[in-house]
Amino acid sequence: MPKPFIQTFFNNYIVASIIAIAAILLGISIGSQSIPFSSIWGTLIHTPTVPATDSQIIVSIRLPRVVLAFLIGAALAIAGVAFQGLLKNVLADPYTIGVSSGAAVGAVIVFFFHLYLPFLGRFTLPIVSVIFALITLLFVLLFARLAEPNMAMETIVLIGIMMNAFFGSLISLMVALSGEELRQVIGWLMGSVAMRGWSYVSLFFPFFVIGSIGLFVHTRELNAFSFGEQAAASIGVHVLQRKLFILLSASLLTGAAVAVSGTIGFVGLVIPHMTRLICGANHKRLLPLSFLYGGTFLVLADLVARTIVAPRELPIGVITSFIGAPLFAILLFKSLRRKT
Repeated sequence: MPKPFIQTFFNNYIVASIIAIAAILLGISIGSQSIPFSSIWGTLIHTPTVPATDSQIIVSIRLPRVVLAFLIGAALAIAGVAFQGLLKNVLADPYTIGVSSGAAVGAVIVFFFHLYLPFLGRFTLPIVSVIFALITLLFVLLFARLAEPNMAMETIVLIGIMMNAFFGSLISLMVALSGEELRQVIGWLMGSVAMRGWSYVSLFFPFFVIGSIGLFVHTRELNAFSFGEQAAASIGVHVLQRKLFILLSASLLTGAAVAVSGTIGFVGLVIPHMTRLICGANHKRLLPLSFLYGGTFLVLADLVARTIVAPRELPIGVITSFIGAPLFAILLFKSLRRKT
């Protein structure tokens, strides 16, 4: 099959949407108890002939889990697109530059200290995670600027790795000092959407909507930033203001995703890179297609995680890391080779 045909095929919004719907249906259908597509459709349109057991499994267990996986995958993918576009390098993503680890520290602090802020209520966890994600991002960029004025991407990645190691040690310390919450913290750290009901979807959804809108209204600016800040300023972009909005939106998505699902690495690296190979670097197409393929990828990764060693489940972060880590190594190697 010719490469241009493959690129045109996967560059189509309708095709991407059909693939996403098919992945969602598979995610709902396959499990310890197989559910026919007819029961899924019947439940969605409230047909009374659907067996009560199937309907209960779909509504209470499978559907919220699949919806949450799709939203988190989409959020991490478009956050990765934003970081890559803003920093002008395909090696950037929330995981590699330390933002995910910062959000994880914030979430573990909430677990460890049983933190509950009355004026935030159940939003304490995601908001604390978002705050730590933002602080981490600002620290990484500031440190990179102090270390090297031109802020080379390799410098940012190395600082991100350093931050990951530092935050990892903090998390390990809190895990070592944990008591009865130890199992909860460890299970959450490995990344999962298991046993997440509609309450988690409703918790994540406001952050998802605000962060997604914040990125989708900045496709023009992301295209301009890809050519450098001077080029962006020359066409009328308010550089500092737009950068802050984009960074805030991407960190909002990352922090909230980490808060509800734990650390799921490399989605923000793998999906934007693969989508860019298909549709090019224009963010007007790259963002929506990454949104669809990111959600599809995580739904399928979750499906593999809960079926490959059934009846046991693997953490979804294990599956994404198995795919993402080798790809990251290849991208880094190619990037360094181009520099020499």
